[in-house]
Amino acid sequence: MNRNTHYLKRALVLGLCLSVLMLFAAAGQAADFKKEYKMQINVGPQFYWGMGAQKFVDLVKQRSNGRINIKPYWGSQLLKGAQLKSAQLVANGVIDCAMESTINISPVIKEANIFSLPFFINNFENLDKMEYGETGKAIFKAMEAKGLVGLAWAENGFRQVTNSKIAIRTPADVKGLRLRVVGSPIFIDTFRQLGADPVNMNWGDAVTAFGQGVVDGQENPVGVLVPIQIWQYHKYATFWNYLVDPIIFYWNKKQWNTFPADIQKILKESAEEAAIYEKALCRAGLDGQKSIDLLKNQFNFTMEVPEPVKFMESEGMTVTFLSENERKAFIEATKPLYEKWVPKIGEELYKQAMADMAK
Repeated sequence: MNRNTHYLKRALVLGLCLSVLMLFAAAGQAADFKKEYKMQINVGPQFYWGMGAQKFVDLVKQRSNGRINIKPYWGSQLLKGAQLKSAQLVANGVIDCAMESTINISPVIKEANIFSLPFFINNFENLDKMEYGETGKAIFKAMEAKGLVGLAWAENGFRQVTNSKIAIRTPADVKGLRLRVVGSPIFIDTFRQLGADPVNMNWGDAVTAFGQGVVDGQENPVGVLVPIQIWQYHKYATFWNYLVDPIIFYWNKKQWNTFPADIQKILKESAEEAAIYEKALCRAGLDGQKSIDLLKNQFNFTMEVPEPVKFMESEGMTVTFLSENERKAFIEATKPLYEKWVPKIGEELYKQAMADMAK
């Protein structure tokens, strides 16, 4: 055997060994990731919230080259209806991640109730200032202390009220109305303060109650009102922006810390992009052309219902918008709740929110 042949054989053996080592390394790296990451979603894929979740799932799979596969479990399948346990189960690692309303994480993250103070935020500009300001940072910090990593802010929208009895313009109009509301204590307190009879029930039971006249109305954002065809049950809608329902993409902290930096970057950037898309879906037709243009230019997406208010009116609904003086009357009527709820939420966070909105 000449020297060249000897070196050639050695090179081939070394090359083969290196290839085997690389295969084992790749297999080991792949083994670090689960076959499926479970994601909690309250709604179905036809809602704007669900469309945002699907966008996140698709972006992560594409950008990670299939290494991270997230499966959305629609309609709170993983919670079996116990929506208020979402944050707890993600923090415990039973569920990997969620795209969840601040309403539903509020039992674990009390700071999230800042968005549910009645007639506090009132518009998209104030909301954005809070989420991307010190308020948002403080809430993400509170989540981290509970074992959750906040990735991005999306939204379900400002919640409006509909009913079958009256066009609501004053606090007196709310008195005596039996309204289906979210089961969060601050929601119950708000409607009781206004003299209504708030009832917590699932949507299926609520629809039956609407038909029987047992329940007069309900409160939800536009992104819910249009898909559920609220005009089938109620004639009157009042757009009063009494509180807002942000949504947060978040992940189990312990698991998050095991991900390499490139995967963390992919997850965070995908959540941020999906959040921009989902927010625009919720705001389309409610902020002029801004969100409609963003969807068209950035995501090549055209809204099926670009003007939700006109659409609701075309279906026979009477849609009422409050004047500034009418809004002030509701602010005054619900002010006593602040004495109870601001100390629970945190005086410092309340001051941060005020400062953010003043910027």
